Amino acid sequence: MSEHGTLPADVADLLSAILAALDIPLPAVEDGNDRKHYRLLARRTTDVHVALSALLAHPEHPDLRDDAAYIRDCTAEHPVTYAPFFPDRAGAEG
Repeated sequence: MSEHGTLPADVADLLSAILAALDIPLPAVEDGNDRKHYRLLARRTTDVHVALSALLAHPEHPDLRDDAAYIRDCTAEHPVTYAPFFPDRAGAEG
């Protein structure tokens, strides 16, 4: 049996940045929101791909905090611009 410790802080920071980039709300059903959702998810996926590809291409110089900052910067540059889906809560309450 192997011992498991906590993730190193820089690894947890990178994973948190990746999760924040890819965890976007579902789009509302109005016209155009699904396309905007898809384009945003594709853009953010590309940003994460670039960061991870660079990290793997240069494993001798890992700087996970810089990679996490890059992903966060890209995420901030591409915010959610579509109307998110909000389920009808009236049916669940009544």
